[in-house]
Amino acid sequence: MKVSVITPSHSQSDWLRLCVASVADQGGDVEHIVQDAGSRDGTREWLTEDARVRAFVESDKGMYDAVNRGLRRAQGDVLAYLNCDEQYLPGALGRVVDFFETNPSVDVLFGDVVAVDSRCEYLFHRKMLTPLKWHTWLCQLSTLTCGMFFRRRVIDEWEIFFDENLRYVGDAEWILRLLERGARMATLGSFTSVFGCTGENLSHHEGAQTEMARGVRSPPAWVKLCRPAIVAHHRLRRLFGGAYSRVPFNFELYPMGQPERRVRRVVDRPTFRWDARTEAAR
Repeated sequence: MKVSVITPSHSQSDWLRLCVASVADQGGDVEHIVQDAGSRDGTREWLTEDARVRAFVESDKGMYDAVNRGLRRAQGDVLAYLNCDEQYLPGALGRVVDFFETNPSVDVLFGDVVAVDSRCEYLFHRKMLTPLKWHTWLCQLSTLTCGMFFRRRVIDEWEIFFDENLRYVGDAEWILRLLERGARMATLGSFTSVFGCTGENLSHHEGAQTEMARGVRSPPAWVKLCRPAIVAHHRLRRLFGGAYSRVPFNFELYPMGQPERRVRRVVDRPTFRWDARTEAAR
């Protein structure tokens, strides 16, 4: 089973080097497509010569356009997209392939995620839950796309690509269309990815609310009235799913400036909280 990873790129050369290294050492049948929008920070000079990637340097209309371009070029049975400041953990794609091979009815899979700051130091972690329609409609995604993997039939048979006209809520809107299509989703129950808190999270930007308010996927009035119950239900799912507790653990990633080797990070005090420390790391 072949895996295709799409990375939209624009002037994040140092982070992209780490991202590429984390895909390249996964083993198995993996292709890494990098869609670069014409970076001027030295990216093109090394990217087009890197045999570990299929690099395409061309103008695009934004991140979701770049991802769609990569998806149309992808040859894999399992697809994913990984931003420049994100990485895969060792053996992640192998575990994803094993899951899809033994669970043929699952369309979309979510792995757990570790979040790091601009120095690649641990901030928090997130145990993923499968998204639900009403919660996603109200609160946008409770998942992180760096830990998301989906079958090729999503784009080949269902033709569910990302909305290229969106900037902030494209991931959530895409998931909503999958939920409406009846896509079967599951969680892996192990860490697959590293999320870099290196800039503003687009889903938290005020522009995200503007896009939703324009009716991108505006929920019915009765759903808005039920918001407290929907949020409470989501928190109970997280509680009973073990999202609020975690024993100490360690993980290995490529730190800034060292795309040649992974280093180990030991987490003595795990936390699920996405708090002010994240803002300070930006």
